[in-house]
Amino acid sequence: MNRTALYDLTYDQLSELLATWGEPRFRVDQVWHWLYRSLAGDYEAMGNLPRALRQRLAAEIELKLLTPLAQQESASGQTRKILFRLRDGNAIESVLMRYHERRTACISTQAGCGMGCTFCATGQGGLSRNLSAGEIVAQVLHFARDIRESEIEQATAQGYHVDTLEHPITNVVLMGMGEPLANYDATWHAIETMIDARGYNLGARRITLSTVGLVPGIQRLAEEGLPINLAVSLHAADDRLRNQLVPINRRYPLADLMAAIHEYVERTKRRVTFEYALIDGVNDAAGQARQLAGLLQGLLCHVNLIPLNPTPGSPMQPSPYERVSAFRDELERLGIPTTVRMRRGIDIQAGCGQLRQRQIDIVTE
Repeated sequence: MNRTALYDLTYDQLSELLATWGEPRFRVDQVWHWLYRSLAGDYEAMGNLPRALRQRLAAEIELKLLTPLAQQESASGQTRKILFRLRDGNAIESVLMRYHERRTACISTQAGCGMGCTFCATGQGGLSRNLSAGEIVAQVLHFARDIRESEIEQATAQGYHVDTLEHPITNVVLMGMGEPLANYDATWHAIETMIDARGYNLGARRITLSTVGLVPGIQRLAEEGLPINLAVSLHAADDRLRNQLVPINRRYPLADLMAAIHEYVERTKRRVTFEYALIDGVNDAAGQARQLAGLLQGLLCHVNLIPLNPTPGSPMQPSPYERVSAFRDELERLGIPTTVRMRRGIDIQAGCGQLRQRQIDIVTE
């Protein structure tokens, strides 16, 4: 962990580093292109760099930040989850989801999570540490590299040339392990790297950051100039229940959270998405739908209803389809735009934290 990680460097920091090595200015663009356009996985692939520079980079600057430990793929082939080992031995999970033309990476911002949400495997496991910006970005690049290599392999096998996708990953959601706003600086650095026009050049509107409701982070996000999407994990419309499900609500109760969100919408003019995990017999009654509609009335927003992705050993179970439909219908009747999100990867327990916990259990047995 002592060596500088290349993905942790900003473009300007890389420029300063190579300048101190006596390298010409154009080498910065070459390295940046190899990292974020060509998706090079090792220094030897960076063919237009002098061998001496490649050797020095390999000796002094770490490139490989993630090592795949385990992988699961859904029966449909549309969802793939990977457990990665970090350089210090910690583990994180990332998920690739395919939706027709979209290829979405759901990535982690922390190893574990300190928010303690009662229905979440990651939250129950606790927080190990924050990820660096490079560790966050590397998850996206791993999936992008896999998709591009798979494309080329399939084309070669069928005997024809393929122009590789400019953006193998089209969307990024910061909804994996951890609370992004509790690791604000590294998360924002990673976002800026992903949208850098000289590199991967992902559109800011194709990035969604999800938070359980850290009010200072939402207020800070409202000051940023990039039009990323904000999603708030709500799960209850009254403080009593939300205190139980999302303990951070005791610090930032709904009145404070909603005030921050109203301010965010006013400043950014952007719609906020509210994530609401429907838990059987806990938060899925018609009266709770009406309470939620009242809380969101007049706000530029959208609600994503998500039948709970159950955690092994937890008594909490997803709401039955009939109650999910009734909850959605009640919200829409009251004027709240609502969709029911398809649960992808349910057969591989794609809810983050579950594969990591199983790996820990195997190691400790």
